[in-house]
Amino acid sequence: MNISDEYTVKIEKLINEGAGIARIDGVPVFIENSCPNDVLKIKITKKNKNYYIGEIIEIIEKTNYRVNPVCALSKICGSCNWLHIDYSEQLKQKKNIVYETIKNISGIDINVSETLPSDKITEYRCKVQIPIQQTKVSKRILSGYYKRNSHELINIKYCPMQPKIINEIAEYIKTTAQEFGISGYDEKNNSGLLRHIIFRISSDEKNLLIIFVLNSDVVPAKLKKLSEDLISKYPIIKGICANFNTLKTNVILGNNTQTILGQDYYIEQLDDMKYKISANSFFQINPLCAKKIFNKVKSIITDKCENPVILDAYSGVSSFGIWLSSIAKEVISVEESKSSTNDAIENIKLNNINNLKIINGDAAKEFNNLISQNIKFDVSLVDPPRKGCSEQSIEFLNKLTKKYIVYISCNPATLARDIKLLLKHSFKPIYIQPVDMFPNTYHIETIALLERDSNYVI
Repeated sequence: MNISDEYTVKIEKLINEGAGIARIDGVPVFIENSCPNDVLKIKITKKNKNYYIGEIIEIIEKTNYRVNPVCALSKICGSCNWLHIDYSEQLKQKKNIVYETIKNISGIDINVSETLPSDKITEYRCKVQIPIQQTKVSKRILSGYYKRNSHELINIKYCPMQPKIINEIAEYIKTTAQEFGISGYDEKNNSGLLRHIIFRISSDEKNLLIIFVLNSDVVPAKLKKLSEDLISKYPIIKGICANFNTLKTNVILGNNTQTILGQDYYIEQLDDMKYKISANSFFQINPLCAKKIFNKVKSIITDKCENPVILDAYSGVSSFGIWLSSIAKEVISVEESKSSTNDAIENIKLNNINNLKIINGDAAKEFNNLISQNIKFDVSLVDPPRKGCSEQSIEFLNKLTKKYIVYISCNPATLARDIKLLLKHSFKPIYIQPVDMFPNTYHIETIALLERDSNYVI
């Protein structure tokens, strides 16, 4: 095979990171925007040592799984890449991706449960980060998402994955910002004021927090005027903050955030539990789906343990710790982010919880401190970022945990890697549950329950 060669192929399945896979003479070819069972005419665009990349020239036979996307920009926007696939098929593919990733990386052949669906498959994103740019001639403010695999901004007026009110307010900000003389960011020259707008909205759409990310060390008077205008026009907005980031970097947030008007937080309520979430704190993007995960984990632990002592690691605002406190003797939450830790302390008060302790610090360091105090947990729950747990953290978890580890993962590959490490410490996965936290994308949330071999002496 050579670059620009054309072939007719049939897509076997979807893989982690979202592309479809076909084979030519046994060699895998990965094709974006494809769908299982599609018959496609493709062109080879990239050659690697063990695989090729192809692009679709023509859909020869369209599978029944292929649907019309609800967004006209789905083929170019880098945010959603499975909008062309029927939702029931998305769920099946995510289950298969989790199964195959765990099997291929950890060597474990384990039954994987059916993917738990999201109750909402559009308008589910309760945290939205929109980059801002500006045209050179007309000075029109643009916002949207980047074209796939690039930093070319696609100007988007309506995104079906975020609540309609966010689309409306984003459009109003763009128009009004231009009238107020507020400039958009120029990434190449590190110039212009407004870099990003971040929206954080509660799942009931009654509380909205806006964060303007500025290429500045101060809040200009014209941005204060825009903020006053916004709060006056939209009562849903409970607060507007400014985050300062003057570095030439792809990192969205700087280290300093201040309040312009109103609150620097919003309240998310799930059933009887309330969560205070500040501008810089982590909370799940799809809260209603997060509640499904919280309840599933609660059910798993209740089935295995009575009155357990629980470690809640990488805990954010202690979302799991608070949800599990009613079934636990004690919960200890460990979180590195100071903002999230401060919110967790407030959330204990909001929910009248008296058996939850909050520790602010690096996970591995705090795990080691807990070991030095000879503290042991019946259940250790970890919810790490996409990179997974460090090998040192895995070693410490082994020493801290009596019987069960509940691993919440947003990346099947690092989950499988960490399962392989935990196998060395006599922890074996006994339950794997994919959850569709991110409909219409390849991203997968997974609950894994690991049990220690009964013959192992801790």
